[in-house]
Amino acid sequence: MHSPHDPYVRVRAAREHNLKGVDVDVPRDVLAVFTGVSGSGKSSLAFGTIYAEAQRRYFESVAPYARRLIHQVGAPKVGEVTGLPPAVSLQQRRSAPTSRSSVGTVTNLSNSLRMLFSRAGDYPPGADRLDSDAFSPNTAAGACPECHGLGQVHGTTEESLVPDPALSIREGAIAAWPGAWQGKNLRDILDTLGYDVDRPWRELPAGEREWILFTDEQPVVTVHPVRDADRIQRPYQGTYMSARRYVLKTFADTKSPTLRAKAERFLTSAPCPACGGSRLRPEALAVTFDGRTIAELAALPLSGLAGLPEGGTEAARVLMTDLRSRIAPVVELGLGYLSLDRSTPTLSAGELQRLRLATQLRSGLFGVVYVLDEPSAGLHPADTEALLTVLDRLKAAGNSVFVVEHHLDVVRGADWLVDVGPGAGEHGGRVLYSGPPAELASVEESATAAFLFDESPGPARETRTPRGWLRVGPVTRHNLRAVTAEFPLGAFTAVTGVSGSGKSTLIGELTEDLAGVDRLVRVDQKPIGRTPRSNLATYTSLFDVVRKVFAATEEARARGYGVGRFSFNVAGGRCETCQGEGFVSVELLFLPSTYAPCPDCGGARYNPETLRVTYRGRNVAEVLGLTVEAAAEFFADIPAAARSLGALLDVGLGYLRLGQPATELSGGEAQRIKLASELQRGRRGHTLYLLDEATTGLHPADVEVLLERLHGLVDTGHTVVVVEHDMTVVAGADWVIDLGPGGGDRGGRIVAAGPPDRVARAEGGATAPYLARVLP
Repeated sequence: MHSPHDPYVRVRAAREHNLKGVDVDVPRDVLAVFTGVSGSGKSSLAFGTIYAEAQRRYFESVAPYARRLIHQVGAPKVGEVTGLPPAVSLQQRRSAPTSRSSVGTVTNLSNSLRMLFSRAGDYPPGADRLDSDAFSPNTAAGACPECHGLGQVHGTTEESLVPDPALSIREGAIAAWPGAWQGKNLRDILDTLGYDVDRPWRELPAGEREWILFTDEQPVVTVHPVRDADRIQRPYQGTYMSARRYVLKTFADTKSPTLRAKAERFLTSAPCPACGGSRLRPEALAVTFDGRTIAELAALPLSGLAGLPEGGTEAARVLMTDLRSRIAPVVELGLGYLSLDRSTPTLSAGELQRLRLATQLRSGLFGVVYVLDEPSAGLHPADTEALLTVLDRLKAAGNSVFVVEHHLDVVRGADWLVDVGPGAGEHGGRVLYSGPPAELASVEESATAAFLFDESPGPARETRTPRGWLRVGPVTRHNLRAVTAEFPLGAFTAVTGVSGSGKSTLIGELTEDLAGVDRLVRVDQKPIGRTPRSNLATYTSLFDVVRKVFAATEEARARGYGVGRFSFNVAGGRCETCQGEGFVSVELLFLPSTYAPCPDCGGARYNPETLRVTYRGRNVAEVLGLTVEAAAEFFADIPAAARSLGALLDVGLGYLRLGQPATELSGGEAQRIKLASELQRGRRGHTLYLLDEATTGLHPADVEVLLERLHGLVDTGHTVVVVEHDMTVVAGADWVIDLGPGGGDRGGRIVAAGPPDRVARAEGGATAPYLARVLP
């Protein structure tokens, strides 16, 4: 029995994901860093076990009704956890925030600013005081009635709906209409209504064109379809819908990203004429503070907002003091360049996580375990120093800070290290070491030790001579002001600079339209699928090969099974109880929904008849359960499969299972799967590869593997451009473009460009001193 004042969080028999019955003790009130190669199990230990158990215990004390309203992670697979205080998790959520979410809503700073205007604003004579809600574009009380608080109005024009007026309606003049049967139906209705669908669009009278595209009427007519010789088609009642109505309805209602993107192509958007894009009602915009409206203040950088005068009243003084104290930690984390109205989808994962961290700093909790997921992601080495100060402040306030991290400067700043490994997936899941950082040096199995204690610069790389240049600019967008840049062709370029200096904006200007680019491939960290049905095998097209192999077996041919029989996504071969998911969701009302293996197929996803077909002694479910490494041996003599599997091995993903759901993969894994599926395609002409922060989420050992592949691409004649903060990667580049000197308004210029040694000597940028340290 532990004493109630046990200074350790003690985990016993953790079996989450790939953890192999792990026992570990981590002291409280320290900065503890969890390290290990990608996929080793460190997140499963920190988030999947420690945080999940803390959350589960907290929810035990919450009223059942309230529990249903909160997203719960579910109970972890663990023997027991003792000595565990309440926990707060800050993860790198890669979800898609809505356009209504902004810096102000994430940090709650918008609430403070709205309160300031409500209680201490200057109102026009005779105007009533407004509640703080009336200053929010996200409430009915505050939103501009014209654009519903979005700031933009979407519309359509004849030019956007009919790009080629030389075509007739039958030839597809109205490009915005749906294809296939639905489009033919609308054409037949127009024909029935007496419009000429065979005349070129531009020859139709203006009044008819106007009605066809923009009417709000929806007449219903009896359509007698033109008969195809082989099909009997009966008359039916058809309802007409104008092109504008169809586009706006699809854009507003569809759940399909593809249809929504198609509809968006035909929309024009402009700032709302009623509110000028400020998203608010006129009553709210009539109130000012320091002579400016709330929309004008929300557009200021936070560092500027903190400099406002306090105003004359006691209320203004109290509210301004509160606002400044909330802004201070955001500025301290290097995000003073952001404005309150900056929408969340335009922020990087690193920026978003630091905003949440700043909000936690302000909350002043103590005695809590903070579990953080790579807070250094997307951070320039200069910003990482500020981050360490903040983590130390959380610890000094009486909290325990548990961080999953690869950045060696953060690892060196830890009081305690938990190293998980030695490899990834099935080769990991053990705790190799738990203790003070210095003693990790004696652990031979640890991949982290090799990098942590060896600070000697890497070997010098021969710089390549470019065989041409890509010119971009002048670019004026976000904080870039008339910037012109040159990227060498047939070389490896690193784009550097502090957060918010304009790196992603600059490489966003590299498109397939530029002279010298035959093919462009962007490799990002977005998930490869949003449901468990999408997996490694389906994404890389390896599953097509596997299904063909099974369909070609004698057993399958004898039973008349085709390729479709071996897909778990279509009826026929799959288990119908779970519809090929392999598990069924069990609703537990106020407890989190839990997933149980399907009672009929036991998780195999297929019905018994399909599973009777085997290839080399394994059925299709057993093949999906193989790791990439094991599958490479199993399919060694099938060239199409061997090529896919070889590419996955090359980027260090041998530990993943073929059927591993996309929802279980980290951002770094998703990015390397995309790269592997590119590598297996064979070389087709010159390709420009763009990678935004390619090493995020990767252990230094994995970074080496990734770099070997990228440099291999350049050696075979392709061009690689990476946005990068890891100085060892930058040191090995042929060309560096350093943006800055700061973020936001203080950035957006090219501070230096050239080979790494030249940039390391440049004055005025934040990158040079850090780059100089790692150059040979």
